Amino acid sequence: RKPILLLRAGIALLVLPIHILALVGLWQPFCRRVFFPFFFNRFSASYERKAKGQKQELFRNLPDFRSGSGDLKLLEIGTGFGANFQFYPPGCKVTCTDVNPSFQQNLLRSMAKNQHISYERFLLAPGEDLHQVPSGSMDAVVCTLVLCSVHKQSSILKEALRVLRPGGAFYFLEHVAAERSSWKHFWQQVWYPTWKLLFDGCCLTKETWKALEEANFSELHLQHTTVALPWTPTQPHIIGYAVK
Repeated sequence: RKPILLLRAGIALLVLPIHILALVGLWQPFCRRVFFPFFFNRFSASYERKAKGQKQELFRNLPDFRSGSGDLKLLEIGTGFGANFQFYPPGCKVTCTDVNPSFQQNLLRSMAKNQHISYERFLLAPGEDLHQVPSGSMDAVVCTLVLCSVHKQSSILKEALRVLRPGGAFYFLEHVAAERSSWKHFWQQVWYPTWKLLFDGCCLTKETWKALEEANFSELHLQHTTVALPWTPTQPHIIGYAVK
């Protein structure tokens, strides 16, 4: 425990001005509007290259969840820049949600590039409160790199279950805590406070698979995997889908 605290203090000193800004309440608004969208735009290009094969495999069976009418109505929680659009099947009807309005400009560019799907609407809303979406109205819900940053994962999963029709599917790809006895987990603990501050609440040590196992899905298809992100504490991931 002591080495972790010492290393945390060393990292905090390296970004001391940011910690001071956070103390006086100036960092979070700047982070949400400027820094995090800027960083995420650049990081996502590298991430998408590394995770492309895994995403292709993840979304391969999306067409199987079309409704009886042949439509595939999909809700994406935390759409960001729309990095997942390319993997959705033609004719898919997408409702986008995000809590951060600063992503919308680049989201519109992604929509223009992916005309094989149709866009129903954009909701500026947290995943924990999707009251604007009727219950049982979606065939699929997608959530990637979102559950690391929320206060209560169970609330998002409860909302996903509510908006899904019976037999609908919840798709996920999330970075998670490494095995507790590993060096990766040691460094996740070291980086945890500063990482969470820098990246808009992103938590490195969440055991998200437990929340999924405890949710009321009838089926859970979950795998632990790794996304090749050298020199980062976000390599351990879980991937899969769950059926209502």
